[in-house]
Amino acid sequence: MTAAVDKTKLALIGAGTIGKRHLKAIDEVDEAELIAIVDTNLDAEELAAQRAVRFYSTTEEMLDDQPPDGVIVCTPTALHLQPVLASLDAGAHVFVEKPITATMAEAMKIVEASERASRPVLVGHHRRHNEVIQKTRELVSDGSIGKLVGVSGVWAVRKADSYYEPAWRKLRESGPVLINLVHEIDSLRFICGEIVSVTARIQNGLRDHPKEETAAMLLEFEGGALGTFLLSDVAPSPWTWEQATGENPDFPLVSENVYRFVGSEASLEFPNLVLWRHTEGTADWNHLITPQAIETDFEDAYVAQCRHFCAVISGTEQPRITAADAARSLLATLAVFESAEKRAEVRL
Repeated sequence: MTAAVDKTKLALIGAGTIGKRHLKAIDEVDEAELIAIVDTNLDAEELAAQRAVRFYSTTEEMLDDQPPDGVIVCTPTALHLQPVLASLDAGAHVFVEKPITATMAEAMKIVEASERASRPVLVGHHRRHNEVIQKTRELVSDGSIGKLVGVSGVWAVRKADSYYEPAWRKLRESGPVLINLVHEIDSLRFICGEIVSVTARIQNGLRDHPKEETAAMLLEFEGGALGTFLLSDVAPSPWTWEQATGENPDFPLVSENVYRFVGSEASLEFPNLVLWRHTEGTADWNHLITPQAIETDFEDAYVAQCRHFCAVISGTEQPRITAADAARSLLATLAVFESAEKRAEVRL
């Protein structure tokens, strides 16, 4: 007879697009049990009814009525702070979607509240749960490509017009820098080490939105490597993490690589890993360079992330990314705006 699995009782705060992605992950994790949905949109009440769980219009009402073991906060970024602080005050463990907040001041409030509550706040940089990220970090750090010299990356798509029907998605807090680039910044920090300098320019104007549309940046890493990155949400291309990996079925798979890690001995394409080395052990351009594909296993990173959250709550795992760590990714991401506004390098 199979032993019963102790369920971790979870509440979802914010049942929009990303909230529904977390609901799907909860369904796949034996250790997790959804007990409540919180949303200001009463349409989410039907979603709760379909799952036979309680619906609440405020976080406080849910916390008072049936305190969960953990909450998953998926509200718009500008609304992350209040439910995170309220949940910590109520003794719940907290997972909050990325970016941790829209400002460093709010991020530090979460870091401080986490310390006071003696509860880690996990942040939804889900790519850290993907094996290809783990393998790339290993290849870069163990000398497989020699000393890291530089990295180049692209994230460029044309988001559908319908994506911007909610007015809040037209604002900087929900623009591609804070919503999309923060993923890339976190991945680069995790793989290459801390970013110590950012120089950036941003543009908009193709859509009549106040947010940015395109950003280009030069990054300097603590080990001396340099990086470039181009980001745009108005430019059709096959060069995004989502299209390269197929992790989200909403974005058709094209499998085009989007990063190049360049080292003193070899180079690496990512995320469909290809290691490029010269033959005969001589790394110069007079010798043939050949590719070696590196296979990695695939697991739904959102499912792995949910399972990890349950394990952190039960005390069997340490957090893979904390509020303080995520705040450093936010700091480097916000430096893009600061550098563009000052038209100058920003040292971190």
